[in-house]
Amino acid sequence: MTDEPELFSFSSERDIPGDPALTQSENADFASAPLAFRMRPRDLSEIAGQKHLIYEGSLLERAILADKLSSAIFFGPPGCGKTTLAEVIALTTKRPFCRLSAVASSVKDVRDVVDFSRSRRKAGRLGAVLFLDEIHRFNKAQQDVLLPHVENGTLILIGATTENPYFALNNALLSRSRIFQFKPLEKDDIISVLERALKDKERGLGKMDLTIEADALTHLAQRCEGDARVALNALELAAATTKPDEKGRVNVTLKDAEASLQKKVLLYDRDGDGHYDTISAFIKSMRGSDPDAALYWLAKMLQAGEDPRFIARRMVIFASEDIGCADYLALPLAMAAYQAAERIGMPEVRINLGHVVTYLACCPKSNAAYMGLEAAWKDVAENITMEVPDHLKDAHYKGAKELGHGEGYEYSHNAEGHFSAAQEYMPLEKLYYKPTRFGAEERINERLSNWRRERRIARENARREESADKGSKKL
Repeated sequence: MTDEPELFSFSSERDIPGDPALTQSENADFASAPLAFRMRPRDLSEIAGQKHLIYEGSLLERAILADKLSSAIFFGPPGCGKTTLAEVIALTTKRPFCRLSAVASSVKDVRDVVDFSRSRRKAGRLGAVLFLDEIHRFNKAQQDVLLPHVENGTLILIGATTENPYFALNNALLSRSRIFQFKPLEKDDIISVLERALKDKERGLGKMDLTIEADALTHLAQRCEGDARVALNALELAAATTKPDEKGRVNVTLKDAEASLQKKVLLYDRDGDGHYDTISAFIKSMRGSDPDAALYWLAKMLQAGEDPRFIARRMVIFASEDIGCADYLALPLAMAAYQAAERIGMPEVRINLGHVVTYLACCPKSNAAYMGLEAAWKDVAENITMEVPDHLKDAHYKGAKELGHGEGYEYSHNAEGHFSAAQEYMPLEKLYYKPTRFGAEERINERLSNWRRERRIARENARREESADKGSKKL
């Protein structure tokens, strides 16, 4: 076996392509790094949350501890532990660990890592692990560069992204990787992270004469939106800016915590999962007749800067799709909300939207009109298109009468009750609209059932007469 070239001797992290880890022992800048960076877990036991991924005997835990991790995509919101877990893997694996960020890296950087890993494998050593943060920032062509090397095992890829990988990444890359979805940290998880930082004398704030009120700690945990990084940095800011008392002790109060965190950060991206997931929750809450939940999701969208016209358009669609004929006012009110969104705008239009949202959520629900249209749509698309019967064709132009158009048509208003049971409007009998017994549709259902029954009787009578005529002609 030949010796490896000096470039790939991997005698120190400086020989490994990418950004080396910032460790306390090797970098004097570690002490001045942000608290959130210094408190990153060093092993699996220190990782907070993600109990659905990391538990005793889980696939991910076993793969990490056995150093058998295959290529993976870590997907989840900021500050939930994606990079943290990657750093734990870096400390656990015997493979060289290369760090790149898709924001600042190029295809050349990736190829450097590939060449490095390939050289190690040729020398009989383990290939490298490439941690590519913000992988969704690579375009499709850049992602394609990774494919052959991930597939043939030249390197192990760990990609981290805040975007839904099924939208942001190539299908080919997804098929070669395991996807692990990370969730926002719970309040108790954040509190445990903060408490550990307060006690840790090596990396945290343990050397300070520092106390924090329980409600201040709870405030940080609740207002950080499951982002441990935000909570830790707010804690560090509060500790650094709070004046000590006469004894030199720093006591962080709720007011200090509020000042350090300023405004609650909303996890909402207007063109990503936050956008689609929240509007989905909003629609489903109205459909489920829960005005309280619908108002909450409405408030979240508006505070995050969502376009009120987009919300109002979805309300107009909802009025017809999920309420339909069960409440006659649903669609006009939804249209009024849309007009208000166009003409008034924020912040006042939130009042109009709140008014109509509560009304729509409390309406009786029916998707009968929508489902009827869907059934008719499918019939037209998949089956033989029916020809318009002659008696229903336009008879208001010259020559129409000679073609037989309009012949036999019965004007409904001339019939008793303004309804002609014998009049047919389709060559084949089809029942698309099936009204419910909720709201105004209960009365519609009663009327329509009577009309359909009368049509059925008239149709059967016509068939009997036709059959009798045929019989008399044979005689």
